[in-house]
Amino acid sequence: MSLIHPTAQVDGGARLGEGVEIGPWCIVGPGVSLAEDVRLVSHVVVQQDTTIGARTVVHPFSVIGGDPQHGGYKGEPVRLEIGCDNVIREHCTFNRGTPGDRQLTTVGSNGLFMTGAHVGHDAIVGDRVTMANHATLGGHSRVGDRVFLGGLCAVHQFGRVGQGAIVGGLAAVTRDVIPYGSAWGNHARLHGLNLIGLKRKGYDKTAIRRLLAAYRELFEGGGTFAERLDAVEAGYADLPEIMEIVAFIREDGKRPLCLPGE
Repeated sequence: MSLIHPTAQVDGGARLGEGVEIGPWCIVGPGVSLAEDVRLVSHVVVQQDTTIGARTVVHPFSVIGGDPQHGGYKGEPVRLEIGCDNVIREHCTFNRGTPGDRQLTTVGSNGLFMTGAHVGHDAIVGDRVTMANHATLGGHSRVGDRVFLGGLCAVHQFGRVGQGAIVGGLAAVTRDVIPYGSAWGNHARLHGLNLIGLKRKGYDKTAIRRLLAAYRELFEGGGTFAERLDAVEAGYADLPEIMEIVAFIREDGKRPLCLPGE
């Protein structure tokens, strides 16, 4: 059974799972699906064509599933899909996709989106992502699992931030950040690996030393970058994290890469 406050407005076509709570002055529009135990605290707008996974809590004045902020959008059917167990704090905005891309914005599970976080149209956000206050994702951006985005940072449209990376507060991310990287500054530069995140994930000192050695060989060694990339791929084939960094770099060679000292 769902609990709906008498001041809330819920479209007749919305689908509500067991235990859903819709608080005062919320609006739930057409094509919305709220899974079991979703809670809209109060003054939340879930505009339309949006799926929110189980046990996700959305706090006041957030607008979820709003129209994409794109000059070419003409009202075409597009969607937003959010996973389970997310906490979405006050004033967050998550936009639906656009017809020119995937027609879909996706957000994973177990995320924490602090006050004012923005997920732009067609973005792909992984699991266990933290976006601190007013962190912003431009349209078409991609963020891997377990990424931490600092307060007021901004990821440029089409930008990529690899799994396990950390981006510092106020950083302007105009170049892709490698998995497990630590980037900060304006514009953001790479300042090594996310050592705190690696330690929290359970890596021992030996594993971290090898990851650091591979990082230094890739970004600080001699020869061209392409030569160093080939050497690291050959020399650290037993390290899945390094292979993930190599694959990330090779995946889209046209995208500029966030590098140290630039």
